[in-house]
Amino acid sequence: MIIRVQNLVKRYGDLLALDHFGLEINEGEIFGLLGPNGSGKTTAINCMLSLLKYDKGTIEIFGKPMTPDAYDTKRNIGVVMQNVAVFNELTVLENIRYFCGLYVSDKTERSELVEQAIEFVGLQDFRKFLPKKLSGGLLRRLNIACGIAHKPKLIFLDEPTVAVDPQSRNNILEGIQRLNREGATIVYTSHYMEEVEQICSRISIIDKGKTLATGTKDELKSMIKTGETMSVEIFALTDEDIEAVQGLPYVTKVTYDNNRLSVHCSGGKHNLIRLLDKLKERDISFGRVFSEPPTLNDVFLEITGKELRD
Repeated sequence: MIIRVQNLVKRYGDLLALDHFGLEINEGEIFGLLGPNGSGKTTAINCMLSLLKYDKGTIEIFGKPMTPDAYDTKRNIGVVMQNVAVFNELTVLENIRYFCGLYVSDKTERSELVEQAIEFVGLQDFRKFLPKKLSGGLLRRLNIACGIAHKPKLIFLDEPTVAVDPQSRNNILEGIQRLNREGATIVYTSHYMEEVEQICSRISIIDKGKTLATGTKDELKSMIKTGETMSVEIFALTDEDIEAVQGLPYVTKVTYDNNRLSVHCSGGKHNLIRLLDKLKERDISFGRVFSEPPTLNDVFLEITGKELRD
């Protein structure tokens, strides 16, 4: 167990930011933390990093209590926060060298690690650039390089792809997966559901300082009532036809708009077969057919009652 948080309570005056928050993260995971703004994600991370004092609970990292002076533990942790934290007066190379030097004193080892970090994020052609000369995507890559140059075993990544272009986002996500394959355990927060679905092995959904659900994306999807959504292209459909589809088992909602029939289900198997059989039974001709399982966004909305960006 890399991280174990139990019954964590944190108050800001009358505001209860963390309400007996709990979390367990295993070695080798890419663990996603999902929650709307103000849910307690950042507060939880800052407590885990011992940057914030908390009122109650325990935090263990690498099997040891996490405290402000746990320097041996902190040497094995990398942090990449949402706000880019680099020195504008230093070049790309100098920034990475500085941050790596906070953990690695040996000059030869540090030089090797800095070069590896530059290559890892693809900044070889920008090593002499000042941060203000970098695009948003390249600046994010520099931010990541500064946080991982010392080869930490545990990395906290707080929305590392915010406000970057799709190509840079893909490069960052591929880099995160590579870090994980090389042995790093990663705690990842994002407002992009597709990113979390793509790279995270397990996910916790939190709100109002509490952990509401934890599991793989498939385990989380199995917890909700929302099932698959089927769409069928149909040129003409009567109200009686729609009522017949509405009467099928597990169907919760039926809409028909712009020659597209959308059927929402709550669990159940063989829903698509039942739907197509019903259309054939009523001699209804149809075109393309689509079936989509519930998304992580469906899970989040049903569990929290909120959109992620609320």
